[in-house]
Amino acid sequence: MTDFVIAPPPQASVAVRNSAARFPVRRIFCVGRNYAAHAREMGKDPDREPPFFFTKPADVVVDNDQEIPYPPETKDFHYEIELVVAVGTGGRNIPADQVLDHLWGASVGIDLTRRDLQLAARDKGRPWDFGKAFDLSAPIAPLTPMFEVPSVEKGRIWLAVNGEIKQDADLADLIWSVREHVSILSHSIVLAPGDLIMTGTPAGVGPVVPGDIITGGVEGLGEIRTPIGPAL
Repeated sequence: MTDFVIAPPPQASVAVRNSAARFPVRRIFCVGRNYAAHAREMGKDPDREPPFFFTKPADVVVDNDQEIPYPPETKDFHYEIELVVAVGTGGRNIPADQVLDHLWGASVGIDLTRRDLQLAARDKGRPWDFGKAFDLSAPIAPLTPMFEVPSVEKGRIWLAVNGEIKQDADLADLIWSVREHVSILSHSIVLAPGDLIMTGTPAGVGPVVPGDIITGGVEGLGEIRTPIGPAL
């Protein structure tokens, strides 16, 4: 038994639909600007350039219906609804037509973003970490096992704030499909069981304030609800 100098941190995990078991989270990879309309609203060219990725720490995951305090050092706190896929079988150089065999499940999540910090870093050519990888920045609904997932290639994806629809698109609108971008990622980084991949957000991103309630969903994968609380 390994003797650690401090107590190891608890294992980050997300819930599993209709089960008391949980999925252990190893890493979180996120795909940037993977819907053309969102790329345009961020002032970027939506052409099919190679996808790019950024990360969030595993321990920023938040369960469904958990209140998120308004985070520090931002005045422009944004939602981004996303399809999330979970890796069950790792691998490198995974062919696109074999990607689904490596996935354990799928869900809906929210890539919470301190937009002002992200854009300030982007404009200076610096990493996005403070805008994307802060505490409690990845609410994720319970995972659905892949044998119950109707599709990760088509189906409505949507988000509302206080009941008003803000994002409404289809997974078929992804610039790089799940099969494609997971395969591309596996050529750069060896994927491992427990990895989560947030697959990009449609157009319509925008700010929330304390007291707002974010809801959203992906067709066939359930819904998510995230209340925004006051700053700590």
